[in-house]
Amino acid sequence: MAILDRRSGQERRSDSRFEMNIDVEWEGAAGRKEGTVSDLSVNGCFVMCSGEVDDGETVKIFLPLADGMKVEFRGEVVNHVLEIGFGVRFVEMTDSKREF
Repeated sequence: MAILDRRSGQERRSDSRFEMNIDVEWEGAAGRKEGTVSDLSVNGCFVMCSGEVDDGETVKIFLPLADGMKVEFRGEVVNHVLEIGFGVRFVEMTDSKREF
């Protein structure tokens, strides 16, 4: 799903994103919290949550596996909307994490 830039009406994302609804845990400066990934691409995701973050903050996103384990992704907050959630650009991606 393409999201239009609220300011210009232009699509700002260059990557294909996939809508989803995955419950995750995420960790930032304020500690570990729960959220929901609402869309995902190879380079980032959007986490719906009520937690507060700052643009530029480094966070960890823990995506669940079927066996109860979790895969940790690190990212940088690129935008946030108070009480709605935040967008993350993944950093330190390995080939195996890209395939996941």
